[in-house]
This record gives sequence, C-alpha cells and structure tokens, in this order.
Amino acid sequence: MGESTAVAAANVNVWIGTISFLPLLWAVVADAFLGRFRTIIISASLYILGFGLLSFSAMILSRSQAPDQLQVTLLFVSLYLIAIGQGGFKPCIKVFGADQFDENDLNESKGRSSYFNWFMFGSCASITTTLFVSTYIQENLSWSLGFGTQCVSMLLALFLFLLGTKTYRFTTARGEKNNPFARIGRVFMEAVKNRRQDHLGLGHTNESLPLLPHQGSVQYKFLDRAAVSCALSDIEETKAVLRLVPIWMSCLVYAIVNAQPSTFFIKQGAIMNRSISPGFLVPSATFQSFISLSTVIFIPIYDRLLVPITRSFTQIPSGIKMLQRIGIGIFLSVVAMVVAALVETKRLQTARDDLTLPMSVWWLVPQYVLYGVADSFTVTGLQELFYDQVPSELRSVGMAMNLSIYGAGNFLSSFMISVIDRLTSQSGQTSWFDNDLNKAHLDYFYWLLACLSFIGLAFYLWFAKSYVYNRPSIQK
Repeated sequence: MGESTAVAAANVNVWIGTISFLPLLWAVVADAFLGRFRTIIISASLYILGFGLLSFSAMILSRSQAPDQLQVTLLFVSLYLIAIGQGGFKPCIKVFGADQFDENDLNESKGRSSYFNWFMFGSCASITTTLFVSTYIQENLSWSLGFGTQCVSMLLALFLFLLGTKTYRFTTARGEKNNPFARIGRVFMEAVKNRRQDHLGLGHTNESLPLLPHQGSVQYKFLDRAAVSCALSDIEETKAVLRLVPIWMSCLVYAIVNAQPSTFFIKQGAIMNRSISPGFLVPSATFQSFISLSTVIFIPIYDRLLVPITRSFTQIPSGIKMLQRIGIGIFLSVVAMVVAALVETKRLQTARDDLTLPMSVWWLVPQYVLYGVADSFTVTGLQELFYDQVPSELRSVGMAMNLSIYGAGNFLSSFMISVIDRLTSQSGQTSWFDNDLNKAHLDYFYWLLACLSFIGLAFYLWFAKSYVYNRPSIQK
C-alpha cells in the first residue's frame, strides 16, 4: 500500500479499535431484540462475506503496480465488513458458550470458570495455526489464497456450530421482565428526578434479590433515590454495571500496551536477522505466534495445576479472585514493556555499531512470551469478570464492555502515535517512528508505555481494593 510506518500503525490500531467497539452495538441488539443465537448466525455470515471480499481484493491488488482508489476502497470495505461481523460474533459466542453452564450448580460453576480458560486456549491455538499456515501461504504462494483459507475455515466453524442447535440451552429470562436497558435507564432517571430528596423509604423489601444489596448498596448511594418507584433488584443491577466502569478505565493502559505486538514489534522483527538457515527467512509476523503459543502452553498448567492448588486454600471455584488474576496479568505487562524497551535499546546500539550485522530476531521472543502469559491472566480474567458481574440479561453487553477496553486502547494508541510522531518530527528532527527504525526511537516510546503501565497498575489496585463482588461464592 506504500504507507509510512506511523500511518500504517495508526490504520491498524483504528481497525482493531473498531473491531473492539462494535460489539457494544451488537450486544444491545442481541440482548434486547434478536437473542444471542440469531446474532451469532447473522454476524458469522457477515464475517464470511468479509473474508471472501478480502480474498478478492487481495487478488486484484496483486495484479496492479500501484493500487487505484477503487481497489483501496474495496480493501477497506472488506476489512470493515470483517470488523462488523466479528463485532457481533465474538461477544455472543463467548456468552452463549458460558450460558450452557448452570451457575447454581457447584460443579457446573467450576466448569464455567474452566470454560473461559479453555476458550482462551482454543482461540490462541487457532491464532497460532493461522499465523504459521496463513502467513506461509501469503508470503510464499498468494495473499488471496491465504485469506481464502480463513474464509473456508469460518464457513466450517458456522456449520459445526449449527450442528449442535438441538442440544443447546437457550436462556428465557429475556422475556420474563421488562427490557434490561429500559430498567437501568429508568433507575438513572428516577434517581435524577428525586435528587433533592434526602430521606427515602426503601420499598419492595420482600423482593428476592439476585445480587447482594446489603453490600452493593454501600456504593453509589445516589441511585437509592430511585427506590420510590423502582424495584431494589433493578437498582442493584444498575450498581453492578456501574461498579465495572472504574475497572474498565483502569485497564485502558493495559490495552494500549496490548496493541503494540501487532504493529511495531513486527516492524522491528522485519529489520532484524531472521535467518534460520541459508536462504530461509522467518516472516516477522510469525513471531506473534509466540504470544498465542505461550498462552496455549500456560493455560493447561494454570487450569489443571495452579487452580486446584489455590482452590484448596481459598475455597474459590476459580482458585483466585477474578480481580487478583487480572492484576497479575497487568503487572506482567509492565515487565514485558520494560523488557521490550531494553531489547530495542540493545538493537539500536547493535545497528549503530555495525549495520551489516543486525541483531537476531530471537531477542524479541521473551517479550512475546511475557505478553502471552499476561494475556492468560488478564484477558481471560476480564472475560469472566464482565460475564459474571452483570445481570444475566446483559451478559452480551458485559462481554462487549470487556472487548471495548481493547478498542479504546487501540484508538488511544493510534492517537498517541500520531501526536508523538508530529511532535518529535518538528524542526527537522527524526521522529520516534521514522520509517528507518535504526534512526527512530521506539525505545523511548516503550519506556513511556512502561511508565504509563505502572501508573495504570496503581490505579487498578486502588479500584480493585474497594470493589464489591455480586456473587457470595466469590467473596468467601
């Protein structure tokens, strides 16, 4: 496409950010109108159509020296069609799978916690396979064929999903009460309407509450003013969603850091020594597989060894609390960013000493592995948290909120890159993201992210300390 390093990285971050924000729209449609099953089928079909168009656009682009506007438009249309399809497919398929477990059954509750681990395992295993197989096909055969294999894979996945239709559990809670969005919206409206009243008697005291009002009501007491006309259960549902907002915000820096392996890490690897035998170079994008590979290796160890050991001490079905798991992953991401900064400093020094002897690309492996282990803790922990801590009718929205963290992180990463690129290239200076990475300063950018990650971790610990879980079994 002939784009500069900064522009290409910004476009990738915007696209990934869009993928992560669209689930919010799809989740509203799924939870309020279509249901998760229908949403999965519709979004998967759009997903498949997007890959088909992407394969076609790659075939056209490969036959032209300089792509014209129509070809570029077709490429971006196919990419964002994939984003639309994935936006509905990802949150709903995760939630629909978790819905197959009965949370009131102790054994199934343990199984649901393991489900999120093994869902992450399966996702990373498929990503690893894709990176090796598709990257090889794209680099050595054709990009069109590489995207075509992914289109066929998605078709097969949809077919296998439909085979199990008669065995699935379908939730019926959606039709038993008013629209959950209307209930939550009404709580906010009533709280604002009654904001001038200081003392309110709480009605509906004989109501059976699915959450923990005696603990949850300590926070966000201003919503209690809605008790004049709203059920206590509706107020507690609203508080449950609101309590997740500080956690969402404090994880944004983790998401910014999470955006780097798919952009600058690949650029770094492309100018390092990738030779493993005479005449054979390892594609730099392939090294992303170490993130997925380390997750694939670590998840079974975590689920089959660490969880049973910690469960015997804590009596918590998942071994440790979800927020503790997320915090461990954020800490590991700080360490990964420090390692990335040190490696880039070493690479720049090596390049300045002798350009003919570039540093081996294998120096990047430790930071990739650290990211993989961090994802095993944080990504999986956030999935379980945003599924478990929202009302059952809003679980697609909860999962979409989780995915939107990475969307916001990618948009913020894109914004940071654009601003830093503009500021550091003024007055004839060399940008931190110069196309010639041997003149650039990615090490400065990585150190900046490491500092921001540490600050983000401190904020996360502050919010996590005061968080009140909605399920009693989690707190014991």
